[in-house]
Amino acid sequence: MNVDQFPDRTILVEGKPFLYFGGTSYLGMATHPEFQNLLCKSIKVWGTAYGSSRNSNIKLNIYQKAEDLLAKISGADAALTVSSGTMAGKLVIDYLAKSHQHFYHYPKTHPAVMEKSSLPLFMDGQLHPKLTDNAKESVVITADAILSLAVQPTNFDFLEKISTSKTITLLVDESHSLGIVGANGEGIFSSVSHPRISQKLMISSLTKAYGCSGGMIAGNQQLIETIKNDVVFISASGMNAIFLQTFIEAQDVIQNQLQKLRDNLRYLFNGVDFSNHFNYDMDYPVIYSHSTVIFEYLKSKGMIITNFKYPNYDTMMNRIVITANHTKSDLEQLKSALIQFQNEPLHQE
Repeated sequence: MNVDQFPDRTILVEGKPFLYFGGTSYLGMATHPEFQNLLCKSIKVWGTAYGSSRNSNIKLNIYQKAEDLLAKISGADAALTVSSGTMAGKLVIDYLAKSHQHFYHYPKTHPAVMEKSSLPLFMDGQLHPKLTDNAKESVVITADAILSLAVQPTNFDFLEKISTSKTITLLVDESHSLGIVGANGEGIFSSVSHPRISQKLMISSLTKAYGCSGGMIAGNQQLIETIKNDVVFISASGMNAIFLQTFIEAQDVIQNQLQKLRDNLRYLFNGVDFSNHFNYDMDYPVIYSHSTVIFEYLKSKGMIITNFKYPNYDTMMNRIVITANHTKSDLEQLKSALIQFQNEPLHQE
């Protein structure tokens, strides 16, 4: 489906309007009037783009200001912004690969944090046997903060079962949790704590919840300083400064939108139980369906959801996304359609 404007709570497809319950604009920042006004104001200060290396002799102060704020929000010692979440993943994986040979990934971990030789964390429902042997080695474990098809934060209790002979570096991708999970949208990074973890790192897209085109890396100060001297980081342009300025100035807007999103989730899930046919959590703005007909069913009801083949999925991914910008009327239509879907066996393929 090709469209000619940003899909917010509604979308126009071939001249026909639909309610839109897809995408990743969880807080609705991309179309928020105040956020857009701040962005336009930032252009007057920083121009439309600054295509110079971050290591150039001329440095824009806005980078350090925004990165200090991101570190504070995420609970990390330091943070670094880059052009995208995928770039953040590549930089960190390349950095870790210089000193680590053994990588393991949680099932359905995002490709951005998958080292090419990475092994599955689990085999036949058990930890990979190489993680429980007595060989002394450093290992990297990568996982999404909220895994694909999951609606609750990843459980890291498996760390208890890893052999004490292993030194563990944990890399968490917060792209679908930063900004929307945690008391103030801080994500899960600061809450992941285990005595077996020797180093904890985080990467995230800033585009999804925050509506800012770019990505971030967070961890200890030494990590950040090392990546600042990486050849790829030095030779690449930085994240667009206008989004960093806007992010700093839009903190009140972001918190207000987070509260609206949580109000919408309470309204949608109040008094209903969709658990027989959908995977959801009342505190997370995504509902998953394994049905092969849910997309066409909701389209027939005037709603479009996310439906496509993702690289680490075996089948089509169906994501029903609730945002801060949806109205109570929108949510009533969705709720009614989902209840009807559950009650009609014909549709439950």
